[in-house]
Amino acid sequence: MKYVIMIGDGMSDYPLPELNNHTPLEVAKKPNMDKLAEKGCSGLTINAPKNLPVGSDVANMSIFGYDPHKYYTGRGPIEAANQGIETVDGDVVFRCNLITEKDGKIVDFTSGHISTEEATELMEALNKHFKDKYPDFKGFWHHGLSYRHLFVYHDINTSKLEIPAPHDIVDEDFNKYLDFDTSYGKTIKDIMFESKEVLKNHPVNLKRVSEGKNPANMIWLWGQGTKPSMPAFKDLYNIDAAVITGVDLLKGLAIFTKLNKVDVPGATGYFDTDYEAKAEYACNALKDNDLVIIHVEAPDEAGHAADIDEKIKAIERIDKIILGKILKELPKYGDYKVVVLPDHPTPVPLKTHSRDLVPITVYSSINEDNKDNVKVFSEKTNSEGSLGTSNIGCDLIKNLLNNTW
Repeated sequence: MKYVIMIGDGMSDYPLPELNNHTPLEVAKKPNMDKLAEKGCSGLTINAPKNLPVGSDVANMSIFGYDPHKYYTGRGPIEAANQGIETVDGDVVFRCNLITEKDGKIVDFTSGHISTEEATELMEALNKHFKDKYPDFKGFWHHGLSYRHLFVYHDINTSKLEIPAPHDIVDEDFNKYLDFDTSYGKTIKDIMFESKEVLKNHPVNLKRVSEGKNPANMIWLWGQGTKPSMPAFKDLYNIDAAVITGVDLLKGLAIFTKLNKVDVPGATGYFDTDYEAKAEYACNALKDNDLVIIHVEAPDEAGHAADIDEKIKAIERIDKIILGKILKELPKYGDYKVVVLPDHPTPVPLKTHSRDLVPITVYSSINEDNKDNVKVFSEKTNSEGSLGTSNIGCDLIKNLLNNTW
């Protein structure tokens, strides 16, 4: 038996006036998703428990079959794992965004999707400045891709800081979120504000401004956490599994759970990700793995950017290029099951994540008689499916393997 889970990050949405009060999922041409819905069972679910952040970290941990109440410690350390960053007791890892700040507000949480080459220069400048000015400085920046980076800070007396994700507070006065009582919190705030001195007149930013691009003139530290301890996926579920993704977050989850992490050339985690390559590598991964999890970030990025056209294109590319190829490949291996779902919604009107239920469809080649009356994969139609409205979350893998579906 082969299993495939297709995750369209942030794929679900709200009815939009621009689409005659339809959602991008309802408008997109997605014959393969609709075919799976017609021949399978559908419903609605939520992957992020109410008392935890509505983020891809929590939601995808659930989809991977791990209860985030037990294993979630923060986003930073998960991403750090994929970058090979070693931590010790007392190390706290923050996600570090390069942002565009103006008048105490985040006007662009991606700094115009700054290039990795430019961002690397800025990370090096931060490390040099803080080390030169403060010889005993306890932190170090690790550059990642584009605007996404990491900051490791060592302090055994650290306390939890509730700093929102930058994409959740665009155009808000962010000072109200940095009003900390602890010396640790004030230190982190000071580091964030001092970064402005380092970055604002850096040659990279002066050049970007001259070209009409948003400068990366401040850092935003968030998603802090310590290294989690998670059991191996095979020990829990007794199957071999692989992950296809273009983002550090899911690659980090794969490392902590000892899933096979498949690096795909051209997988960027943005609109320009190589869908063909993801499809090809996913098909190859089926040869040696019982389960392949495929994740595409593009719909989420489109939701954050409030770009309806790009969101529809991303959904259509997932359907045609990835699902289309996978559904042709799977019959070679005999019996199989396919699950399609978003991890969470990223509604265009909000430009960030929401805690609304998301559609889920499960197709089984050995149980076609168990189909329901859903004919189209969408937020509205899936609510009428036989899976109902439930908190499947971290039980997804268990249900899939135990023939609950």
